[in-house]
Amino acid sequence: MTGEVSEAGVAERLTVVQRSIAEAMKRAGRTDVVDLVAVTKTFEAAHVRPALVAGQRIVGENRVQEAKAKWPALREEFPDIELHLLGPLQSNKARDAVALFDVIESVDRERIAEAIAKAAEAVGRMPRCMVQVNIGREPQKAGAEPEEAAALVERCKALGLAVIGLMAIPPVDEAPGPHFAALKAMADGMGLPTSMGMSGDYEEAIAHGARWVRVGSAIFGSRPPVAPA
Repeated sequence: MTGEVSEAGVAERLTVVQRSIAEAMKRAGRTDVVDLVAVTKTFEAAHVRPALVAGQRIVGENRVQEAKAKWPALREEFPDIELHLLGPLQSNKARDAVALFDVIESVDRERIAEAIAKAAEAVGRMPRCMVQVNIGREPQKAGAEPEEAAALVERCKALGLAVIGLMAIPPVDEAPGPHFAALKAMADGMGLPTSMGMSGDYEEAIAHGARWVRVGSAIFGSRPPVAPA
C-alpha cells in the first residue's frame, strides 16, 4: 500500500490502517492496546493535516530539524499531539529534541542517554524514552547490540530517563517475525513493551505483541525526496 495518495485520501487510508490493526489484534487474540504512530517524515503540513483532522494524535518524525520546522504550527492547531522521534539523535540536537518531542524512541547508546538527561535538566522537561535495539546486528544500523540492551536500559533509568519500551527495525531482507519475537522476549524479560512494525509488516508485529506500530506510507503514500541534512 505505497502508491501516490492525495491529501483527500489520507483520512481514508488512515481508516484502512486502523481497521487492519483491529483485525490483526483480533486474529492474535489480543484485548490490550496497540497505538498507531503515523510517520510523517518528509511530508508537508498540508499533507499531514487530514490525518490529524481525522483524529490521529500520535505522530513520528525522523529528524529534529524537520520536526522543528513543521510541528510548532500544527501543535497550535492540534495541541494534544504526541510527537515521537524515530530517527537517530545526535548529542548536539538533544536540547531541541527534548524541547519538542514527547517520546524519543531512538536512545541507542549511553552518550545519547546522558545528553538527553542533561538537556532535560536544562529545559525542565523530560520526554519518555525507548531504547533502540539493533535486533538484526546490522553494522550500518543504529541501536544497542541485543546483549547490551538491558545494561543501557538500566543506565537510562539511573540517569532519570523514563524508559517506556524497546524499539527495533528488523533487516529489510529478512523475515521480520523472528526478529519481532526476539525483541518481544527481550522486552518481556525487562518488563517493557515494544515499538516494532512498519507499513509492510505491522500486522505481523501485532501478532508478536507490539505495543506501538509505526506506519507511514500506508497512510500518506509514496514519500517525497528527502532534502539534504
